[in-house]
This record gives sequence, C-alpha cells and structure tokens, in this order.
Amino acid sequence: MAQIKSRKHNRSTQLVALAASFPLMAHAAQQESDTAKLPVIAVEAKAENNYKAERVSSTKYTQPLVDTPQTISVIKKEILQEQGATSLVDALRNTPGITLQLGENGNTSAGDAFQMRGFDTKNSIYVDGIRDIGAVSRDVYNLEQIEVVKGPSGAEAGRGGAGGYINLVSKLPYAENSREVSATYKTAEHGRLAADINQAINESVAVRLNVMGQQGGVEGRDYVEQNGWAVAPSIAFGLDRDTRFYLYSQHIQQRNVPDGGIPTIGMKGFYYNNTDTKLTQAQRDIINNAVNAARPVDSENFYGSVDDYEDINANMVTAKVESDFAENVKLTNITRLGKTEMDRVLTGVNALVISNLNTPKDPNSWSVVRTRQGVDQTNKILTNQTSLNLNLKTGSIEHDVVAGLELLREEQLNNTLNIQTPGQTAPVIPPASLYDPNPYSKLPGLVHTGAYAKGKTDTAAAYLFDTLKFGERFQLNGGIRVDYYDTEYDGLTVATDAKTLAVTNTATHLGTNGTLVSWKLGSVFKPTPASSIYASYAKSLTPPGTAFVLTDNSTSANNVANNPAAKPQKTHHYEVGTKWTLNDDKIILTAAAYHTENENQITQDPISLQYVPEGKMTVKGLELGAVGQITRAWNVSAGVAFMDTEQENQQTYNATTKVWTETNAVRWSPDLTATLWTTYSVAGFKAGVGARYVDEQKRAITTGSTSTTNMPVIPSYVVFDAMAGYTFNKNASASLHIYNLADKEYISTLNNGGSRLVLGQPRSAALSFNYKF
Repeated sequence: MAQIKSRKHNRSTQLVALAASFPLMAHAAQQESDTAKLPVIAVEAKAENNYKAERVSSTKYTQPLVDTPQTISVIKKEILQEQGATSLVDALRNTPGITLQLGENGNTSAGDAFQMRGFDTKNSIYVDGIRDIGAVSRDVYNLEQIEVVKGPSGAEAGRGGAGGYINLVSKLPYAENSREVSATYKTAEHGRLAADINQAINESVAVRLNVMGQQGGVEGRDYVEQNGWAVAPSIAFGLDRDTRFYLYSQHIQQRNVPDGGIPTIGMKGFYYNNTDTKLTQAQRDIINNAVNAARPVDSENFYGSVDDYEDINANMVTAKVESDFAENVKLTNITRLGKTEMDRVLTGVNALVISNLNTPKDPNSWSVVRTRQGVDQTNKILTNQTSLNLNLKTGSIEHDVVAGLELLREEQLNNTLNIQTPGQTAPVIPPASLYDPNPYSKLPGLVHTGAYAKGKTDTAAAYLFDTLKFGERFQLNGGIRVDYYDTEYDGLTVATDAKTLAVTNTATHLGTNGTLVSWKLGSVFKPTPASSIYASYAKSLTPPGTAFVLTDNSTSANNVANNPAAKPQKTHHYEVGTKWTLNDDKIILTAAAYHTENENQITQDPISLQYVPEGKMTVKGLELGAVGQITRAWNVSAGVAFMDTEQENQQTYNATTKVWTETNAVRWSPDLTATLWTTYSVAGFKAGVGARYVDEQKRAITTGSTSTTNMPVIPSYVVFDAMAGYTFNKNASASLHIYNLADKEYISTLNNGGSRLVLGQPRSAALSFNYKF
C-alpha cells in the first residue's frame, strides 16, 4: 500500500466554490435564416452515449471524419467516464501508436511526454487548437473530447508536429440545465471529487462550471503523491443568435511528490557488463555474474527524498466569438492568454555502485548513485486566431473554403538549479541503498545559480484550405500555410572551476527567423454516401529553436540541430486509406497505410567529421480502427497500429575511442500496438472490458551490440482492465473499475540510459459514485 507522507508543500485538497462575475456583452441580433447554413463545428455538450464522433472541433476541417483524408482518432468524454480515466496519459491508451518518455539518464521529463509514430510530441499538445507548452500533467475533468491527429500537421498547426498533434477540446456552456457530481476512491488511499454544472440563464445566455480536487498516493509506489485542484468557469452569450460569444478560463494547481523511478537491476532483459580496465578479467567476471544474477528491487521502493516536490500553477483565459454572417459565411475569432509555472525538485537514480569490487557477494551492500534535479520553468502564451469559413459554388463544383490568420507569442524561461553554489565546493550526494533506500537521508539542497535560458518565438501565419466537391463521388482537399517566425534566445551559464573555485559567467544571445511553407493535398472517392477511399500527401517543417533553445555549440548533433543557421527539418507524408460508417452511421471502420520521411536530420560527415544535415528517418505503417455502436447496448473502441522505423545516414564519431556509431532505428517505437475497450448495457447494468498491447520498445538503436549494460529494450506486454456499473435511477449511478486484472508487471517508461524505469500500474481498483440533478 502506498504511504502518504507529509512534506513542506503538502496542502489539503478541496473543491473551491467559485463566485465569478463576467461583464455582460451586448451583441447585435441577426435574423435567423431558415435555409441551410455551414455546419456547426463546436462540439455539443449533450450527446448520445456513443463513442463515435462525427467531426473534429477545428474550423480548418470542414468535412466529417469519414470524408477527411487523414488518420484522426477522437476520444470522447463518454469513454473516459466509463474507464475512470482522469489524466491525458489514461485517455491516450485508447489510440494505438503512442508511447511515453521518461527522460535522459538520471533526469525525468517534466509534464506529459509522448512519442507518436516515431516523433516526439511533447511540444505538439493543443487546447482548442492553440499550442499548450506548459510542463504539466494534464487532467481530463474539463474536456469534451480529445482529438489525435496523426501525420505531419504543418498545414494546420504550423512549425513542428512531424508525427501529428493532440488537441484537447474544452467544455463550453450550452442552452440546457445539467448538473453532475462524482466522487471516486482508489486503492492507493486516493480520493477525487469532480463537478460539472451547466446553467441556462435564458435561451441566449448560459454559464458552466467544472471543478476537480484530488489527494492521495499512487498505486504500487511509496511516498509518491498526486494532489491538486482545478476550476474552469465559463459563460456564453447569444446561444440562440447568429453571433455567439464565449469567455472561459481555467486554473490548475498541483502539489505532487514526483516519482524518479526504480533501478532496472533484476528485470527480465537486464544485462550488466563491467568494462573497467583497472580490473582483471576474473574480477570483472565475478562482478558481472553477481550483478546479472541479482534479484529485482521492491517495486514500491522510493529512491527519492521526502523533501522532493512538484508544484504547478497553470492559468489561461480565452475569449471566442463565432458569427454567422450569412447562410454560407462564418467568422471565428479566438484570443488566449496563458501562463504555466513549474517548481520541482526530484531525486533520481542512475549508476549501480558495488562496494567491494573483488568479492561482491552481498547485494545488500550495493548502492545506486542519486541525482538531484531541479526545474524552475515558466511558460507564457498570447495568441489571436481568426478564421473565415465559406461555402460557395463555381459552376458545378462546390467549395468549402477556410481562410485565416494567426498571431502568436510564446515564451519560456528556465532558471537553473544546482546543488553547487557558484564559487563553493560542490557537495556530495550520498548514494542510496539498492534494496533498502532511506527517503529520510540528508541530501544537499538545490540553489539558484543565476544561470538561465530564455526563449521567445513570435509567429504570424496565414492559411487557406479548400475542399472541392465534384458531384457526390469525388472530393479534392488541399491546404497551404505560410508561417513567419522570429525566435530569440538569451542564456547565461555559470561555471565554477573545480580547483580554484573561480566562477565564469558566459552569456549567449542568439536569434533566427524565417518563412515556412507547409501544405497538404488529398483526394477522396466515395463508393457510397457513408464511405470513402482516399490518398493524401502532406509536408511539414521544423525549424531550429522550436523548443525555445538555440545554440552555437557544434559538439553534438542536438546542438547543431538548434544552431540558428541549421536547415529546417522537412517531413513528407504519404497516406492511403479508407473509412466506412455502418449500422446507420453509428460505427466507423478505418484503415490507413502511410509512409513518412523526415529529412535534414544531423549526422557526421565520414571524411570531414563535421555535423551536416544529411540524416533521414523513415516511418512506415498500417493503422486499423473501429469506433462506435455495434448494437444500441454494445459499444466498442479498438485500434491496431503496425509500424516500421528506420534511420539512414545517422552516425557519430567518438574521437577518444575512434569508433563510429551508426543509428538504425527510432527509440521507443514498437512494431505493434493495439487497444480495445468495449461495454455492454442491459437493464441498468453496464459491464466493460479493455485490453492494451505494446510490442517491444528498443532503447539501444545502434548497429552492433544491442547494449553494454542495463536494459536494451522495454519488453512487450498486454494489460487487461474491467468495469462494472449500475444506474439506480435517472440521477444516481455507481461503477467499479479494476485496472491490470492479471496484475501484470510491466515497464511503462525507461530512461535513455536503461538504468531506471517506472513500472506500469499494478492491479488496483477505483469505486465511483455519480449523481445528476
């Protein structure tokens, strides 16, 4: 059972009663037209309990999903409620092809870190079509649906997004009254309360309030905590008019104890090979045999400190206006101001330490190196987006046109934390006992060194999309986006000489700007009104500094990729697929084959040894899906993704060992992933079962030996979940959720060095009670 320990930042979780007053805004009422208008893109709050979505929320996608020539998965709130999902990580288990990232060696990634179709997607998470770059673990309490758009997204979202993006759609007011509260208790002494209240003031005005509070531990982990609360008030004017105005905001506060993971020793596939040349081969053999035969550590062990903490504050305010100027003309404008702050101290584990090199007979004497990591990060965003949707005809050809402008400023500030005060001797971090770590042992604290890294990107973009319909059978879909970006980077490094303790400050100021042109083209053939066969192409660009870091250092491929003079990486994507809706449009079946190439990756020239943009990554795959109702009582959501990754001309040279290392695959990219969730309802009872399969994920992706030490791969795994629920009456219902039915021990994430992991959720349960009034 997880232990809940107090700490300096521990605070009682509470649902906060919010009294919000919004200024009333007058809008000119327009005469409602009886003729057909452009389809309403906004996601309606009240919907049939069906997993299938008709379309995505973005105005840039003018057609229903069945006629959109791209792989898009939509995860609706109904399926999340059935599963008891509370985080974005939980939600994304409903679509294949997405894996999690842990971080580099002793470091742990901050916030949600995903990889999709072989590409890092951490900076490709959006809220209502606006990039959300804050380091935060996102909750689903205020989400209507989650849209997973796969394939390059430069034409829709701008720079980056080579593998796709994830869009979170916020709940907004609607012209009905509904109130729902829920209470959940989990087996890790974890409690959660949530409420969703929508109140129609009259036919034109409505308000909505979503709140959430949680406190408690994490199943299978000692000392780790997830505490926080959030509130999202909103108001809408003109719901029965041609012009609608929404004003909504969100505040999130998290006070967590972060998890640095556990050592990988003893896990299936673990391999240790001591290469210390100061030892004889016989001594190395003794060490290797002992370590490779060692037992795994207790999965509940906490190698951190009771002083570790993770404090997050996130705020955003959004204003949105929609206006139907005519039956075929719609204007949408959205403005957002957001700020996210993270303050974190985390203790991680790294290398194994054996006390007696000659006779390591007693594993209880072994220890592991600990690291102390600090994050002091602030992200800010200010943006305005305007889009115009037109429906018109040129002769016999019907057009759905979207034109728009976007203005965006994004800023990120990272203040450096270190155990060493500049000008002083660095303190020593004591190692932790491998099998009996003490979270109360005294560790050096972290101090601000004065060093920092500050990045800012201003973007101005214009885009144009058009869907041409040639009768009932053929459609041509095209889009182009032009981005002008200007990135500035200011940094200060503070270094202390190990011998003299002299302090050297080095300031850096770099900048880059340019124009990016991204586009896509798709053709659609409709064998029937409820089906499509399509082919599409898309091009996306990722310039240097996309993650707010620029450098003039040329000592590594990553540094060169962020040099202001580096070429943008180009992504070309080819896809063919088909979509069929069946059962009176209640279920959709999809299949798509794709081929993605990412060019201008950094590699080393074999002759000059200079870093050059001649590397290439190729991802090929097939994805199948089925989402919707089989019968009125039976719902299903299923997906399978096959993927093959390859690196070309990716090599680095070690000047010390004079050895070339060639990379031939993409890390954390399983060949096969699959997901299933299905429920059946009868006479007030509902039962559900789910399964997730993830194939082997490679950590070591170089040619030759798969690994010199630690875990070369994350082994494949399959996990089963289940739920049972009962609706007592129109107001009250309860559900029991059981996760990891077979209590399968599996690795959720592994660090890049293979020495540290986070296990997946063990068998656990949650009991929920819901009341509507």
